[in-house]
Order: sequence, then structure tokens, then C-alpha cells
Amino acid sequence: MAEQWLRKLVDVRPNEVRALLWSFAYFFTVLCAYYILRPVRDEMGIIGGIRQLHWLFTATFIAIICAIPLYGWLVARFTREQFIPVIYRFFILNILIFWLLLTLDVEKVIVARAFFVWISVFVLFVVSVFWQLMADLFRSEQGKRLFAFIAAGGSIGAFLGPTITLTLVKPIGAVNLLIIAAIMLELAVFCMRRVASETKDSRDKIGGSENMQQPLGGGSLAGVVEIIKSPYLAGIALWVFLLSLAGTFLYFQQQNIVAAASTDSASRVQIFAGIELSVSILTIIIQLAGTGRLISRFGVGTAAAILPLVAIFGFAAMAYSPILGVVIIFEAVQRTANFAISNPAREIFFTVVDREAKYKAKSVIDTVVFRGGDAVNGWLFKIMQGTGLDISGIALATVPIAGLWFILAILLGRSQERQSEAKDEEKPQ
Repeated sequence: MAEQWLRKLVDVRPNEVRALLWSFAYFFTVLCAYYILRPVRDEMGIIGGIRQLHWLFTATFIAIICAIPLYGWLVARFTREQFIPVIYRFFILNILIFWLLLTLDVEKVIVARAFFVWISVFVLFVVSVFWQLMADLFRSEQGKRLFAFIAAGGSIGAFLGPTITLTLVKPIGAVNLLIIAAIMLELAVFCMRRVASETKDSRDKIGGSENMQQPLGGGSLAGVVEIIKSPYLAGIALWVFLLSLAGTFLYFQQQNIVAAASTDSASRVQIFAGIELSVSILTIIIQLAGTGRLISRFGVGTAAAILPLVAIFGFAAMAYSPILGVVIIFEAVQRTANFAISNPAREIFFTVVDREAKYKAKSVIDTVVFRGGDAVNGWLFKIMQGTGLDISGIALATVPIAGLWFILAILLGRSQERQSEAKDEEKPQ
């Protein structure tokens, strides 16, 4: 009965059910941990100084540049069952250190800035590692059917995280939320091991790649080389950079608006959590209502193009009427479109590349390109303001960029379909 109910929501095959549900739970725990911490991060951004945000984005990029070679070294020398728990438990240790420093009120401004940078690195790595594993385990055809449902697990975690924050921030204090996040992250390690056990020694069970239990080998910077060599991967990298541009411009405005609206720390955390909550509810509804069917019917490129289309109309609306209500609605719709539709589509792009690209090139795109985009776009926003452009002018200048982003999504979708068909033809009959 449970399987029949599940198949009403997602087009899952009997031999995929257990791996699907553990993947769902895995992403749930990862994003629940992050979204417990995200409102705290936004508050730390304000404590660290709104005028310093572009510097914090730059510091995040530098931290990622330093981390990528170490990550590449781990991936090259250890199996995924070995290096993934190491990464997650390293971040758990970090959380406990921040909890101690914040509890003791040690150099509050400095620790707040460090926490803001750390969590920006943390979320990219833990989410990227998750989707690397998914792209390694599932074929393109399976990804179209299943990734939206798996992503819904993360969305439910993103819903529960702010709910926990809203409920507990005043009774226990924002700092003690870090302990709850650390527990959720340890549960993520358990779920990851269950996903791995479902596929171990059974490559055909859900369609994983060959030699998945072996280290990848190669150099620590092989991911960068892969992107340079492949126009397809370079196109995905550009898509992610433009995603960063749209998100960074909106984020800077949100921080200024919320800071002006309230001077109370707990109230600001509640505002941030409320925004996350509304986005999570919309995302869950869309993902469970038919993202997988939409991708299967209309293709990966169309799904990836929905987010740029939202950006075109959103920035045009801001150019016409740059008021608080428009900014909040635009951000909610933009983030919902990203999480509910375009992000699962983007992850399907990686199902047609080889394992080195999945683990190494993808990590570079998800971390260096994304946070590098944040740093560059943060400075770009400041420069545009410095030239005298107001919100309306900056929004208007962004509209044609979003148009190019839309075209790129369509082209990437066509390339993904061609590569997927070629892989299917290569399979032995």
C-alpha cells in the first residue's frame, strides 16, 4: 500500500523504492540542518556589518579556493563511502566550535563574520556532495523521474528547519540552534550509508556507474581541467554564474530592507525564518505536484529555463516599481522556481558526464564558480551603486543578462538530451 501511494506521487520502479526513500531522507536531513542555521547566518551578516557584505562574499570565495584542492585530494584517494562521512563530520566539528565561541561571547563581530563565511562554504559542499552521489547513482532517465521527489525531501527539510528556528529561537536562544543542526548532520551521514548499502555490489539495481566503489584517482585540480576542456561543462558553469548574479543582487536588497525594518536581533531572525518558510511551502507543493512529470514531458532545458524567465519578469517589475512588496514577491517566486524546478533540472545535466566530472568538475562549479560569482557580483553591485544607479536602474540593466541566461538554459537542455540518447545507444542490447 505504501508503494502504491508513493507511485501516485512519483514514477518509481519497484527496484528503486528503497534507494529513493533513503535519498529523500538524506537530503531532508542535510537541508534541515542548513535551514536551521540560515536565519542565524543572516543575523550574523547584520552583526558583522551590512556594509561589509561584499567583503564577506569575497572571503567566502577565497575560503573555497583553498578548500577545493583538499576536496579533490580526498576524492582522488578515497571511496565515496570514506570521504563523504569525513566531510560531514568535519563540518559537525566546526559547528560545535562556533557554538562554544558564540556561547562564550568571544569577539562577537569577528566570530559573526567568520560564521557567515563558514556557512556559505558549508552549504555548497554538503549539498554538492549529495547531488554528486545522486548523479553517480541514477541515470539521466531516472533523474528526470526521481530527482524532483528527492529534491522535495530537501524542501521538506528546508520547511522544518525554519519552523524549528521560529519555534525555538526565543526559548533556547539562536546559538543553541547550532546543536540541533549538528545532530541533523550526523543523521545525514547515517542516511548516506543506507543509500550506499542499497547499491553496493548491485550496479544495475538503480543504474549507477561502474567502479563506484573505487577512488577516482587523478589530480586535485582535475575538475578545473574538465571544465576548460568541455564546452558542455563550461556552459553549466556559466549558467551557475548567472544564477549567482540574480541571487546576489536580490540578497543585498533583502539585507538592507530587513535591517531598516527592525533593530531587534531575535525579530530579524524570525523575519528571515518566515521568508524561508514561505519559500519552502511553495517549493514542496510544486515538487510533489508534478516537477518530475514536467521535466519528463517538456525536457531538462525547459525546466532549467523557468528560473531565468522568472528573473526577466522579476527584474523588469523591479525596474518599474522598486518597492519592498515587489522585492519580497520576486525573491519568493525566484527561489521557489530555483528549488522546485530549475535546480533538479540542473542536477540532471550531470547524469550524462563521466564520474570524474560528476565529483570533481561539479564540485568546482557548485563551489568555486557559485561563490566566485557571489564575490564578483557583490563587487559589481557596489560598483553599479557607486556610478549612481539606483535599484530601478540596476534591475533594468539585469533584464538582458537574464535573457541570455534563458537562451543558455535551452541550449544546455538540448545538449543534455543528445548526450543522454548517445549513452542509451551505447548500451548493450
